[in-house]
Amino acid sequence: MSQIIDTYGLILVKAMGQTLLLALLGLFFGCLLGIVFGLASVFNSKISKAISAIYVNLIRGVPMIVLAFFVFYGIPYGLRTILGVKYTFTALQAGTICLALNCGAYMAEIIRAGIQSIDPGQMEAARSLGLTYWRSMFRVVLPQAIKNMIPSIVNQFIITLKDTSILSVIGFPELVNKAQNVISKTFKSFEIWAIVGLMYLVVILILQQVAKALERRLNRGK
Repeated sequence: MSQIIDTYGLILVKAMGQTLLLALLGLFFGCLLGIVFGLASVFNSKISKAISAIYVNLIRGVPMIVLAFFVFYGIPYGLRTILGVKYTFTALQAGTICLALNCGAYMAEIIRAGIQSIDPGQMEAARSLGLTYWRSMFRVVLPQAIKNMIPSIVNQFIITLKDTSILSVIGFPELVNKAQNVISKTFKSFEIWAIVGLMYLVVILILQQVAKALERRLNRGK
């Protein structure tokens, strides 16, 4: 195993960097989608709630691998056959879109739950002071809700990080994809997958400790 680490360790470390990059991009854009659809789900409008529910249920009901194939192969094919536009996504673009869509659906639920965890009296008090609904939401309700959401957001990042392994099917050079390449050269699948599993475990354990530390700090601040 030491020989494998000496020869291919740097390749796997770089691949973990690509994995973390993809997970961060997916989480960032997923948070933006989550904010939009999370706010839509609590807004006093049947239309906005219906749109949010459709998005969340649709994305959560589709396996990630199907979503990855749809974004990477399906959308360019549709653009070419329907609109006559020839465009293909890079693996990074398709992976980011796929993760963002998937992460956004779960983030929308996290944000909805975080907002609903705040006493409705906070919104009523802000409105009674003359603030508009959206000013009350962004200046009073959301800052309090975010404190409750941070541990869940970190946990969602861990899930998104693990989901990046699925995107090896579209050729993105993340850890699983590079591990498969190394195995094809060395034929030592046991050792390679053991190393990959350990790398994921170390990163995820660090993130779990970060989530616990944030939760303890926020609980002390209450």
